[in-house]
Amino acid sequence: MVELVNISKSFDGKQILKDVNIKFAKGKCNLIIGLSGSGKTVLMKTLVGLYLPEQGDVLYGGHALNKMTPSEQIDIRKYIGMVFQAGALFDSMTIEENVMYPLRMFQRSTYEKMLERVNFSLERVNLKGVNKMKPSELSGGMKKRVAIARAIAAKPKYLFCDEPNSGLDPQTSILIDELIYDITREYDITTIINTHDMNSVVEIGDNIYYLHEGELWWEGNKENIFQSDNKELNDFVFCTSLTKKIKEQSENK
Repeated sequence: MVELVNISKSFDGKQILKDVNIKFAKGKCNLIIGLSGSGKTVLMKTLVGLYLPEQGDVLYGGHALNKMTPSEQIDIRKYIGMVFQAGALFDSMTIEENVMYPLRMFQRSTYEKMLERVNFSLERVNLKGVNKMKPSELSGGMKKRVAIARAIAAKPKYLFCDEPNSGLDPQTSILIDELIYDITREYDITTIINTHDMNSVVEIGDNIYYLHEGELWWEGNKENIFQSDNKELNDFVFCTSLTKKIKEQSENK
C-alpha cells in the first residue's frame, strides 16, 4: 500500500498541496482527478519521490520514502512502474530496447532472460512482433501500450500512470483503460492514475480522489461519484453535455 500522510508542498511561496491524506489500495485502480492546476501532477511527482514534501510523509509499506537514504530509495524504485503522459519512449531505441531499459537499470540478469521478459510484456499488451520497430513507426495507442509494457517489465508492485489516455481517440482510450485495469487485478498492483477522462472514472474508478486547489476535497468511487452533493466536484463532473444527461437520467430513475 502507498499512503500520503499530511503532505504539503509549495513553490516560490505558493502552496500547491495542502495537508493531503490518502491511502491508495493494493490491487485497485486509484484515480486522482481535478481541474488543471489542482495539484495532480505535483502530487504524482511527490508520490514517486521527484519532489520532496515540506510537510508529511510518503509511505511505501509503512516506510517513508522521503526519509530514506538514496540506496533505500533505489530499492523502492525497483518496484515502481511509470506510464508518462506522452509515453516518453526513447526515439533512438527499438521497442525491444525501450522495454528492456528498466531491466538493464535494476536487474542483474542475462540478455536471454531479459529478452524473455520483454517478449512476455509486449505480448501481454497485444504487441507481439514489434521488437525491432522504432516508436516513430507506431500509432499513438501502440506507443501507450509499449509504455505500459515497459512499466510492467520489471514486475512492479506500484504502477503510476499520468494521463494515460491523453491524445487518444475514445475507442483506443477504452482499450488502454481495460488493459490497465486487467493488469492491476492480474498482478495485484497498487495502481495510481492521474486523469481528467470521465470515461476512465466511470469504467475503472475503484477509488477516486478529487483535488481542489491542492486539497483532498472528496473521495469515493465510480458507483457514488454521480450522487455527491459536493458543489466543486459536481461542477467538474457535470461540465459536459454527456455527463449532464447521465445525471438527469440518474435523477429520473
